[in-house]
Amino acid sequence: MIRRLLPNRNSEEVKDQKAYQDKIIGSQFLEFLRKRLILLRELLSDDGCIYVHIDQRKGHYIKLLLDEIFKEQNFLNEIIWCYKERERIMDFYNPKHDVIYFYAKNRNRRRVFNWTKATEEYSKVTKSKFKYRDDIGLYQIRGKNLSGSPVKAADGLTPEDEKKYPGLTYRDYLHDRPCVAPRDWWQVPIINKAAQERLYYPTQKPEELLRRIISVSSNPRDIIVDVFAGSGTTLAVAEKLGRRWIGIDCGKLAIYTIQKRMLNLKTEIGNKGKRLKPKPFTLYHAGLYDFSKLKKLPWAEWRKFALLLFNCRDSRHIVSGIELDGYKGRSDVLVFDYQKDGGVVLDYGFIDDLHSMIGFKVGSRFFIIAPAASVTFLEDYIDKGSVRYYILRIPYSIINELHSKDFEAIKQPIDESQVNDTVDAVGFDFIRQPKVECAYAIEKPKNQLLEYAVIKIKTFKSEAMLKGASQLGNRQSLSMIMVDFNYDGEIFNLDKVYYASEIEKNGGKVYLPLENIKRQIMIIYLDIYGNEYREVKTLQDFGESKRSKRGGK
Repeated sequence: MIRRLLPNRNSEEVKDQKAYQDKIIGSQFLEFLRKRLILLRELLSDDGCIYVHIDQRKGHYIKLLLDEIFKEQNFLNEIIWCYKERERIMDFYNPKHDVIYFYAKNRNRRRVFNWTKATEEYSKVTKSKFKYRDDIGLYQIRGKNLSGSPVKAADGLTPEDEKKYPGLTYRDYLHDRPCVAPRDWWQVPIINKAAQERLYYPTQKPEELLRRIISVSSNPRDIIVDVFAGSGTTLAVAEKLGRRWIGIDCGKLAIYTIQKRMLNLKTEIGNKGKRLKPKPFTLYHAGLYDFSKLKKLPWAEWRKFALLLFNCRDSRHIVSGIELDGYKGRSDVLVFDYQKDGGVVLDYGFIDDLHSMIGFKVGSRFFIIAPAASVTFLEDYIDKGSVRYYILRIPYSIINELHSKDFEAIKQPIDESQVNDTVDAVGFDFIRQPKVECAYAIEKPKNQLLEYAVIKIKTFKSEAMLKGASQLGNRQSLSMIMVDFNYDGEIFNLDKVYYASEIEKNGGKVYLPLENIKRQIMIIYLDIYGNEYREVKTLQDFGESKRSKRGGK
């Protein structure tokens, strides 16, 4: 599914239409999209097909690309997706449709086309024109028999009918053609506010639209790929229909929305019916091959690389018999030796053992640098007594230090209107946790009857290794805060998103409904470059115990 892929014409002034076309055709992004479409064509099986969804503003540009890459002779349909929406008085016609381009990789190859899955039932008006009798199988339309001549006998077929349609019954006809033939004009309602499948993701597509596409052009166990997965509708429907699937997206909100959706599926289209337990799936980060390069580094080089990455001072020293690697500011740093004894992992037990040996001799902050794949928990820090152990993960991203080419960061949105802007960005950055300092309390906002658990963001500064990132003011690099109100200790299950624009309107505060908070919650602070800072909190961290002593419920 491809949407909002090209720059908006109104983004800057252009002198004339030709100048605008030159800008688009020669744009870096168009070249980026061309390369991706070429890759998708190579990934497709010889009998495969591709559906590309766009709106009316950019369709002609994408159509040119598709004709170039998939060849015009492999173009099958321009599908018109029609929907009803609230009528608005404007100075132009109300838009009521989107376009879906349908291409085969090779039109001459036999391919899956389960056409009955895209048909629609006859309307009630049409059905009212059909009459039949079980005993003789007479089939009539508007009082005429099959040959078109007026019915002369109510208790049998005319001689013409018997010759032309021997043995035909109404039920036979319904079996052969139960519905109208599939058309390139689809009426599928958009998701309204009351729909059970609604996820509040800005560009969410209805499951019925994807049901039609997937069921027509694939069979069970086939592989479905959505390279702009968004809210995960394609993946959810593929799972329900027994297909294998791959989803790709560069937006963190999309990733966590999809993860939650796949863990809370229901059997029927439209998120109805009984709970459906999905088959096991894995979340992969882009650039895994880069980590393989790092793994080949000798330990001495790996250690030096890890310290430099997080701006730590290389200074070996020993605390309670444990050799530490350096300092970050005045705090001790340990580079986790994941290669030791053939490969070890950093888990809660490691933190417990480390704290039991050095916890009484180090300061309030202690840093551990480790490969992301070697850390078994999600939190970015673990509190033990008076010491907070911070985990600095080395990512699976394309690394500037190991490559000659510089990349731009994929910026994350600060409000709903920017959710799809991530598709315009190309490149990666080191994953570096932002600096986050917050205060936690239980408050009753003005003009509100209920109390809330409140996060007051005192400091939020991005530490991304990008030009200009360090120059942004406090909270200017904040993208959003995502919350799991019932964190199970293993999987982050997204419940609520608070965008930076909303947080700023509230003076840097995030209001969490008390009734939503279960045993513990996970909070993910996301900067505009995609870097995360995670923490786990309970009501006690917000002062619940003090509140109870004062007589609160």
